[in-house]
Amino acid sequence: MDAEAAKLLAAGLAIGLGAIGPGVGLGLVGMGAVQAVSRNPEARGLVFTNFLFALALTEAVAIYALVISIVLIFVA
Repeated sequence: MDAEAAKLLAAGLAIGLGAIGPGVGLGLVGMGAVQAVSRNPEARGLVFTNFLFALALTEAVAIYALVISIVLIFVA
């Protein structure tokens, strides 16, 4: 395997494996938010605010994986 192929494989694995955790996390956060609102509709505003905060933190992990993947493609 030449260096270019190894670099592209590493970049693909970095974003592929780096997106698994945030994908599962986003699903769990969304499920929790829907359950919380369905159990207590009056708390919708507080639940939605906390949901957006958790969503942003979880999505940041996927963005880090994307940045690492791009760095592997263009720099390594």
